[in-house]
Amino acid sequence: MRRRRLMDRLGHGVAVIFGNNNSPINYPSNAYHFRQDSTMMYYTGLDRDGLALVLDCDNRREILFGDDIDLDDIVWMGFTPSVAVLAESTGIEYSEPMADIARYLNPGIANGTTRILPPYRYDNILMLVEATGLTSKQIREKASVEFIKAVVDQRAVKTADEIAQIEKACEIGHEMHITAMRMCRPGVTEREIAGAIEGISLSKGGGFSFLPIVSTHGEIQHGFPKSEPMEAGRLLLVDAGAETLSCYCSDNTRVTPVNGRFDTRQREIYSIVLAAHDRVAEIARPGLKWRDAHFEAARVITEGMKDLGIFHGDTEEILSAGAHAIVFVHGLGHMMGMDVHDMEGLGQVYVGFDDEVRPQLDQFGTNFLRCGRRLQPGFVMTDEPGIYFIPHLIDAWRADGKFTEFINYDKLETYKDFGGIRLEDDLLVTDSGCRYLGPHIPITIDEVEAVAGTM
Repeated sequence: MRRRRLMDRLGHGVAVIFGNNNSPINYPSNAYHFRQDSTMMYYTGLDRDGLALVLDCDNRREILFGDDIDLDDIVWMGFTPSVAVLAESTGIEYSEPMADIARYLNPGIANGTTRILPPYRYDNILMLVEATGLTSKQIREKASVEFIKAVVDQRAVKTADEIAQIEKACEIGHEMHITAMRMCRPGVTEREIAGAIEGISLSKGGGFSFLPIVSTHGEIQHGFPKSEPMEAGRLLLVDAGAETLSCYCSDNTRVTPVNGRFDTRQREIYSIVLAAHDRVAEIARPGLKWRDAHFEAARVITEGMKDLGIFHGDTEEILSAGAHAIVFVHGLGHMMGMDVHDMEGLGQVYVGFDDEVRPQLDQFGTNFLRCGRRLQPGFVMTDEPGIYFIPHLIDAWRADGKFTEFINYDKLETYKDFGGIRLEDDLLVTDSGCRYLGPHIPITIDEVEAVAGTM
């Protein structure tokens, strides 16, 4: 059904979807855990390497390309059904060896009769270069915008079955985050916590949906775990999610005080971020521009910063100028589904934006907004506002005299040792509003303190 809908939308010509191959770590036979390309998985459900799908819209033919394994493969990896059997299992009538796909690629890609999505794996790019004689740059430029938009429109709206899969991922994510909170205390290392929650994701599902961010330096957006024992007085930020065996993701962030209790300053900042997080859930509904949700969260954060004496002046002027981005440095959230940043490989400008809402690339902070378009029922979004005190950013803006009419740099200076706080949940847009997916992960101050360090 998904493939037929895609062919109906495209109407004519040929469309090719490439699956992934095994990816070596440090030598050919030592490979990373295999992860199928999400679009290939979406349209076939086949979790095997070395496949490609051709949709011949003119002749209404679906063809699965790939090579059958040999006896050596069976000895080392076990038996895998033939490509013909795999094709039949997912309702594809035709199958052919991978070498035969070249007739669809050359000259089809060059003349536009064969459409491809943006390739991101270099082995697939190299194969396309060899098949077509085009350069890698030309191959990327040949990615079909029409094809991209057709896939985005189909994958963006989740079905009931897909939502159920995301809920399963959220259930695993819940256990991951509860475990991290319970382990959080002085002397434990970030790596210990990261290892424990990664083990949960692997034992309960298909692994983590992205490399877990586990850090007492929450001001670093991708703070990966270190081996030094955690110290009392710090806050541990854990941004982590799971993936189901069918590749659907979860993505949550929680912050836990290492010594089990928030101090006064931490409570103040945490409460502002939580208020922004909750405000998004109050307003998210079909028809709302996600860009407006982002700025509503930024408005809550700005008002909170004004109450603490860090910002001053008119809130709307602060937001318009972009001064708030010194503490809220990223966009509110992103689409989620089979990819934790759903379909980002197809081009964020096509996933999160449209003809009505375009990216705003000339303003720091807002230029990291991954989605701005109007919400639709079935969209799954991450709601993840944050406040970060980044010493190098503070120093740079102060040295440049930026936004001195809005920012109290003397007061801000006293927070340079703070770190950062982000709170994130996965939000489903419903027909009339929204709801969070998955079991409730402790998020209020009282809830977090009740769980922290209890293992």
